Amino acid sequence: MKKLFSFFAIIGILLASNCTRITENNDPVIGIWSHIETNGGPTQKQEVTVRQEWIFNDAYLGRYHTYHNKDLTVISDFKWVHKDSLYVISYPGLDKEEDIVLMTESDNGTILADPNGNVLAIKE
Repeated sequence: MKKLFSFFAIIGILLASNCTRITENNDPVIGIWSHIETNGGPTQKQEVTVRQEWIFNDAYLGRYHTYHNKDLTVISDFKWVHKDSLYVISYPGLDKEEDIVLMTESDNGTILADPNGNVLAIKE
């Protein structure tokens, strides 16, 4: 009788644990996005390349990097939310404003741009 009770308890635990499923997030923003800007000119001896990189994951989180030339200068986590057609990206712990962008197609590929059309990043 003890073995039968243990068997049913194990079956009950297995059935209950299989009922909770995490929904799959297939949002098209998931992946690596980047923006490269080159600063410099006649007044500076050397050009400075600034690369910003956003890595979006399916848990509505991500990692933000900034590189000056090839040196990593900023690394931080971010949160993202998809509301209607807009994406809101917030950077807790960084002194950086939220980015509110929408995803559009352009000649360069898929881009994230603010409502005024300023490009935040291009999907890699």
